[in-house]
Amino acid sequence: MIVYEVNIKVGEAVADDYRAWLGDHMRELLTLPGFVSAEVLIVEPEVATPEHQEIVVHYRMESHHALMVYLRDHAPRMRAKAGERFSGQFEIHRRVLAPLVEMLPV
Repeated sequence: MIVYEVNIKVGEAVADDYRAWLGDHMRELLTLPGFVSAEVLIVEPEVATPEHQEIVVHYRMESHHALMVYLRDHAPRMRAKAGERFSGQFEIHRRVLAPLVEMLPV
């Protein structure tokens, strides 16, 4: 399993609307092959930044291959939806996290 991480910096003026839209977007992504689960995290900055909010989404995916299929077959369409609705009001950075070690409590 891998984590496809999406880091979003969204303007405060549209942050509530963006978060509401994000829930629907995530539910749609979770219907696609290879997606296992998703989690939304709000970044709590050391110093408040009233002009924007930062959101991190972790999508757990079955495999790197599943991610490559998503990026090839679905990502352009899914990404365009955010751009159409919130053009110029957000920034996104993405990365892929692969497990190295997992530890459980003893």
